[in-house]
Amino acid sequence: MFTSIRGLLAATALAGAALAATPAFADETDAPSAITVTGNVALVTDYRFRGLSQSSGDPAVQGGINVNHSSGLYVGVWSSSTSFKVVGPAAESVYGSQELDIFGGWTGAVASGVTADVGLLYYAYPNGHVGKAEFFEPYASLSTTLGPVSGKLGVNYAWKQEALNFNGGGKDDNVYIYGELSGGIPNTPVSLSGHLGYTDGALSPKFATGQTVDYKGGLDWNVGATFAITKNLSVMGQYVGVEGRSIDGYSNDTVVGTLKLSF
Repeated sequence: MFTSIRGLLAATALAGAALAATPAFADETDAPSAITVTGNVALVTDYRFRGLSQSSGDPAVQGGINVNHSSGLYVGVWSSSTSFKVVGPAAESVYGSQELDIFGGWTGAVASGVTADVGLLYYAYPNGHVGKAEFFEPYASLSTTLGPVSGKLGVNYAWKQEALNFNGGGKDDNVYIYGELSGGIPNTPVSLSGHLGYTDGALSPKFATGQTVDYKGGLDWNVGATFAITKNLSVMGQYVGVEGRSIDGYSNDTVVGTLKLSF
């Protein structure tokens, strides 16, 4: 939202008058800021995206920043180091060694106890060298809490785009549907989580691992536990699996560890 110069001058004058007439302790009753900024940095033993490794089974460094408005609107960026040496040199040339996700959307209550989240995600690969890698993916989810357990159902759909062309066509699309459950263990710093997802389209794990020559859909899943060391520092362990051929460092079942600092 843009503000006129006249409006700024008027606001400045009013602010000055208010400061002159208000006791020094008045700032204690100021309304909270409409905008908040949050972020995190993490070290993971393997960057798994919907069950498939984006770091060839090696550790990755990740981090992100979110800017949130009290209206529910938000924008953010998230990035991770990547490696595709297991997939092959062609993939390394296309995707490079970094993924950068840029996103924006809205989240808020849509019914009693139900929260919606809708937005648009852009996957970018800044140091990729050849071919088209970037693509857009709108998303939507509903979440709720039942006692100590939180649940979420969501769907991501990437419309037909050149970057999703892996099967000799001009453009392909992809849909991802998932469900999640999570909850803390009472009176402990431990929380548990579970995830089940289904991919149908260009990013199918069965196609990506060579099990099928078409985009036949496939499942991915993970279960994990998080231990809160402090309010902002946590460690997590997850068992991750995915359908398709088992390829070491790419699609094999594995345990992923995460050390995360939020701020």
